[in-house]
Amino acid sequence: MTPKEFIKAYKPFALQLQKDSGIDWRFTLAQAALESGWGKSAVGNNFFGVKDTDGVNGNEQLITTTEFLRTDKAKFPTVISKVFNPVTKLWKYIVKDYFRKYKIPYDSFKDHSDFFFKNGRYKEALKVKADPRAFAEGVAKAGYATDPNYAKTLCAVISTIERNDTK
Repeated sequence: MTPKEFIKAYKPFALQLQKDSGIDWRFTLAQAALESGWGKSAVGNNFFGVKDTDGVNGNEQLITTTEFLRTDKAKFPTVISKVFNPVTKLWKYIVKDYFRKYKIPYDSFKDHSDFFFKNGRYKEALKVKADPRAFAEGVAKAGYATDPNYAKTLCAVISTIERNDTK
């Protein structure tokens, strides 16, 4: 899916959630694009890489993912590989972990929006939710992803969304 196609297909969800939550639609759409590879990896309609915490209630799926962690003792259902990077001082894990699955794409977008309000660690980020780049920085700082370059990458995707939005 091209950025233009992705925007056309999923911008209505992001706009609706902006009305409901105040989170800028560009942030939501950019995070969906980044986490799903512009829709190519939205397995089970999970556009945001939202993990399932228990892996037992039927709304989960086991998916291969990459994690960057400070420990070599992390536990996952399956560890495929782990390599230490002496520059970043992080362990790069390739693992299988449990992620949520959704019946329709909108459910994923709604759950994503609700996630920020249910988790106190995003309290500071929510103060700038109307500014997509500031919110991206705040969400990354609060620990949304383990990639140390997450905010920078997400801001680049926001720029791509802005360049390709046909309104």
